[in-house]
Amino acid sequence: MRRSIFSAVLTLTVCIASAAHSAETIHGAMAKAYENNPSLNAARAGLRAVDENVPLAKSGHRPRVQATSSLLYNFSEGARGYSTASFGVEINQSIFDGFETRNKIKGAEAGVRAERANLLNTEQNTLFDASQAYMDVLQNRQIASLRAQNIDSLNEQLRSERSRFEVGEGTRTDVAQAQASLAAARAQLIAAQAQVKSSEAIYMQIVGTEPGALKTPAPLSKLLPRSLAQAEQIAFSSHPAIEVRNALVDSGLFSVKAAEGAFLPQVGVSASVSRNLSSSSNSGRVPSALDSSSESTTGRVGLSVTVPIYQGGQASATVRKSKEQLGQARLEVDVARNQVRAAVVSAYTQLEASRASVSANQEGVSAARLALNGVVEERSVGQRTTLDVLNARTVVLNAQIALVQAQRNQVVSSYALASAIGRLNAKRLGLSVAVKDPEEHYSAVKDKWFGLRTPDGR
Repeated sequence: MRRSIFSAVLTLTVCIASAAHSAETIHGAMAKAYENNPSLNAARAGLRAVDENVPLAKSGHRPRVQATSSLLYNFSEGARGYSTASFGVEINQSIFDGFETRNKIKGAEAGVRAERANLLNTEQNTLFDASQAYMDVLQNRQIASLRAQNIDSLNEQLRSERSRFEVGEGTRTDVAQAQASLAAARAQLIAAQAQVKSSEAIYMQIVGTEPGALKTPAPLSKLLPRSLAQAEQIAFSSHPAIEVRNALVDSGLFSVKAAEGAFLPQVGVSASVSRNLSSSSNSGRVPSALDSSSESTTGRVGLSVTVPIYQGGQASATVRKSKEQLGQARLEVDVARNQVRAAVVSAYTQLEASRASVSANQEGVSAARLALNGVVEERSVGQRTTLDVLNARTVVLNAQIALVQAQRNQVVSSYALASAIGRLNAKRLGLSVAVKDPEEHYSAVKDKWFGLRTPDGR
């Protein structure tokens, strides 16, 4: 018998150890979100589209080549008919366009930098959402487990009260109070289980997989600053939300310069070569000596200079609009800095508060359990009532739930602070993923002259 019990305990221990070993970690969930999250993948596709603005801008420095052909037949009644045909190639090359193309290229490159920073910010938000969803599932499962354990305790107490009533040591009121507490606990368990399902659905949405067994994580520590002042300094120097606005200022500045290029002369070179065929014939059906034909080849090379004088106010309005947009972009840098500062202060203070809350709630749980044990003993000697025991049990349960929530808040606040200072990304966290380098796609397309396929073969 003892050997059987030992074998069962050993089997249970092995199963628990195996489940703990295979449990999903918070960094594992974040790695899956990095790979699978559709919002993050959409942002990556958006960056690839913005990369194409650079070769689009560079096309202004490149020649335009086109083939031309024409076929014409003229005839009238009683007269000779004439037909002409020509085939040729024409090349146009801009020599000087008022620095418009050069500034457009620099503006497009600044736009790429802005979109890269925006992608990094999206990555941060996605990883934080993944960590929060992970902790929500873990918290709600723990709360549901506590409420299920509470029902077991209340069932046991209800059986005890009924036994006491049957032997005349209790009252019908004691039984009714235990029944009421059990019914309320069942309703709370149903609500807790519904909250678990809701948090699991959000986890699935963000991470891309259903949550299995989850491992309780420790708060993030290695990326966090030592003081609020250091946190603000780090955020102002490297937060992607601020980098986005700074890059947009650069893009706006080059947009102004490109618009001012419309007031400068435009110089271009063009060349063409064509083969011309012509023939004439009598309108009658029988060929005659009057029929004739000729062939010739012509070439043309030209230099054109265009000096703008007045464009109806369009160029001036474009410059003024670009300047106002540049002013707006500069003001939005201050807006971004203020938002980052507020996020840093909020995350830092919440982390400090959650740390203190965890310690306080740990003491609260210990005190509530001690009080419950005392009330139960006093109830057994008639110094306490059943209602006192139920109330003490409720205090213990609430203290346990408060501790679970405080532990969840501490972990989430630590990741929120890392995000607020701009350090919550796959590379810094050391996630087990192949970090996607946006430079690869940019290098593949920035100098591309032709081709319809994207670098990944589409």
